[in-house]
Amino acid sequence: MLRAVEAAARVHGRTSPNPWVGAVVVPESAEGLPSAWFTGATAPPGGPHAEVTALAAAGERARGATLYVTLEPCAHHGRTPPCTDAILVAGVARVVVGIADPDPHVDGRGLAELRRGGVDVEVGVGAAQVTEQLAPYLVHRRTGRPWVVLKLAATLDGRIAAPDGTSQWITGEAARLDAHRLRAVSDAVVVGAGTVRADDPALTVRLPEGDPWFRGADEQPIRVVLGSVPEGAAVAPAIEMSGPLEDLLDDLGSRGMVQVLVEGGARVAHDFHAHGLVDRYVLYLAPALFGGDDARPLFAGPGAATLGDLWRGEVRSVTSLGGDVRVDMAPSATPG
Repeated sequence: MLRAVEAAARVHGRTSPNPWVGAVVVPESAEGLPSAWFTGATAPPGGPHAEVTALAAAGERARGATLYVTLEPCAHHGRTPPCTDAILVAGVARVVVGIADPDPHVDGRGLAELRRGGVDVEVGVGAAQVTEQLAPYLVHRRTGRPWVVLKLAATLDGRIAAPDGTSQWITGEAARLDAHRLRAVSDAVVVGAGTVRADDPALTVRLPEGDPWFRGADEQPIRVVLGSVPEGAAVAPAIEMSGPLEDLLDDLGSRGMVQVLVEGGARVAHDFHAHGLVDRYVLYLAPALFGGDDARPLFAGPGAATLGDLWRGEVRSVTSLGGDVRVDMAPSATPG
């Protein structure tokens, strides 16, 4: 299952609105022999799902084998035929599933179809890892809205720009490359019109071709600007949106966007946070201090009035990136 999780990770950001799924076929004679296993991952929309790719690689060796797959196989016709049909035709004896699929087209039907076909089915192996990996997809299928990641870069005293507005660069190269990988796995990048006017960002994924998260010109995330895009802005072409943020997320979710990255500025960050719309906070912290109260803070807007109103979350991971630190944090009540 861990091999399947690794395969799924490599296609995150390329499969929306479908989930990024990994699958591994282990032939009867290959238990404990990873070199004889066959691995697959979900292709971009319209292409084969992970199970079909792994089964095709295994060929006749799939008969009597065990198939490990991170998410419940589908049993309905979408852009591609049902994965359950391919599994039954291949003669797989056992299917081990990470988690069930909450999509209303699936939702237990795949598991039931396999069991009716005489396949031994086990669910829940590696469930914690798979739930974490597929958290954006699970939120999208359950709410209709994308998973929202708020990305912030700041000094250790919580400042994102100098009093004169300069902000490039607070963090080092390793942190900036990591932020580009965060863009690469997102379907859309959201930014305020004020940030566009001040910084003129392109909001594209710019990574060397050898990087696993490299994205070509036709694989870039959709750019979304809250407000109007100035003529000649580097972010163009972009979707211009206004109105309640909840409506924005409903709209993006209806377009099949599973993960959205909010990049700023401080007012936009405050508004997403204040409305409780952030699923994951990613903070890049540089070992630097402005040392005063006149530099610009992470959030622009009213905060907690008393200590009792303080927002508290859960730190999910802390990663060293060169001289900087990445902190991933989630609201305490957020699934995944």
